[in-house]
Amino acid sequence: MANRVFQGVVYQMKEAIDRTIGVVDEAGVVIACSDLNRVGELREGVVGEHVTADEAFVQGDFTFFLFSANKHNDYAVMVEGTDEAAARYAGLLAISLQSIKQYHDEKFDKVNFIKNVVLDNILPGDIYAKAREMHFATDVSRVVLLIRVTSGTDISAYDVVSGLFPDKQKDFVFNISESDTVLVKEIRRGIDQHDIEKLAASIVDTLSGEHYIKSVVGIGTPIGNVKDLAQSFKEAQIAMEVGKVFDTEQSIVSYDHLGIARLIYQLPTTLCEMFLKEVFKQGGIESLDAETLFTIQRFFENNLNVSETSRGLFVHRNTLVYRLEKIKKLTGLDLREFDDAIVFKVALMVKKYLSATPAKY
Repeated sequence: MANRVFQGVVYQMKEAIDRTIGVVDEAGVVIACSDLNRVGELREGVVGEHVTADEAFVQGDFTFFLFSANKHNDYAVMVEGTDEAAARYAGLLAISLQSIKQYHDEKFDKVNFIKNVVLDNILPGDIYAKAREMHFATDVSRVVLLIRVTSGTDISAYDVVSGLFPDKQKDFVFNISESDTVLVKEIRRGIDQHDIEKLAASIVDTLSGEHYIKSVVGIGTPIGNVKDLAQSFKEAQIAMEVGKVFDTEQSIVSYDHLGIARLIYQLPTTLCEMFLKEVFKQGGIESLDAETLFTIQRFFENNLNVSETSRGLFVHRNTLVYRLEKIKKLTGLDLREFDDAIVFKVALMVKKYLSATPAKY
């Protein structure tokens, strides 16, 4: 593709520059030239021996000037002649072709395209036109994973994740901040959510076990069209933020499994405060000590079963009943009643949400 771009520019300039001009690649092969008979010729050592050159140099009867859109020089302009004019032509051509090459790479860079779609930096109407231009499949199932580094070494999480997913035509990895890396993963249609979570867990385990990088992964919902990637990314962000409030011990947080936590997260804080005042008319959660709150947590974990909870806490059944009666007296809610238990559970989550005051997207 780049060869055709170079040949087009060289062809347009051959009338303005009354000399043979061309482009040599890193293997020393002439890939574009105003004299088509020279395309395919080998110019050994032109690029390799002058990797750090930043000015024109002469080899044989041609003047050369290195250029590239990358960090290392992998192309050289060739201009017929060894005089000062040839050097000037070579320098100007190198600057022009480098800019054109960079523009071409960005235009046809699928990772850059995906990043713009994910970050909602491209108009919906332009997505399909750009995808057709790049021969990019738009109706493939994909999912967005947001990997956030919480602590670790100087090793880049981006480099590690990129190494785990080497197929650059199907899986796309890019950074959006110093701590956040995005993976857009192609998946089979109808894949089980559990399999996606296992994939996320393998990323966390690799970062932690091999590179001592602690991370959290937020998972958006799978989508079937490229235009919905931005939505999947927003869901991964929400999963990350909600998990930071309600599931602080979890390293994998899926948007599909947020449940009632997602609803609470989207409520205005004023409404949450009003809810707590209405629920606890007799006394707030603050009136409950740490031991009582721990008892409540275990009671919920055992599905409101008094016998199971008392065994788990190593206390007599009557002791647990006494504690539950005490909670009823303080709050007006009998946790042995299903409806009251639901209200109390939600209230605990709302209180946790208000204490964390997470940022919203």
